[in-house]
Amino acid sequence: MIVGMEGTVERRDPTFIHLNVNGIIYEVQVSINTSNVIQEKRVKLFITQVIREDANLLFGFMDTNEKKMFDTVLKINGVGPKVGLAICSTFTPETFAKVVASKDVGMLKRVPGIGPKAASRILVELADFIVDGDVSEGNSGALGEAVMALESLGFKKDAIQKALSGCSGDTSTLVKEGLKKLQRL
Repeated sequence: MIVGMEGTVERRDPTFIHLNVNGIIYEVQVSINTSNVIQEKRVKLFITQVIREDANLLFGFMDTNEKKMFDTVLKINGVGPKVGLAICSTFTPETFAKVVASKDVGMLKRVPGIGPKAASRILVELADFIVDGDVSEGNSGALGEAVMALESLGFKKDAIQKALSGCSGDTSTLVKEGLKKLQRL
């Protein structure tokens, strides 16, 4: 699994770049936001690799929050990489978190390929989308990691948020506390 690439930009379009990595040129799909940020010839991208029966696709992001946003929306049934990239091109991660928090269907319908039903489904499934650093507590990095760890164990976001509210510490401490509280819920 490819999770990052560093190389020289050979060609740049608004929606993709050709990245030369030690003589091998990869086509990497990028959001318009990422494309606008790329100014240098040499770049380092965070990569999400999507492998299908007929294609091996690479999606690159300059910002880890944008990658997290893309990966999160891909998990929603009916949302593919094309719509995920359209969301990343339309919103910054911070703006998207605000759209989700305010449950603004109208704003989400502005994304090409998203209608009212899809917008509603996305808002319901992403009710607790958090951008790293968006949490006011000092240990937001550890809190975000703990939330992701508990989600990977199959717990729901709302239950995790309840369990971790008021907790502090490093990631492992938060996961242990969260597991104790989630057993009681």
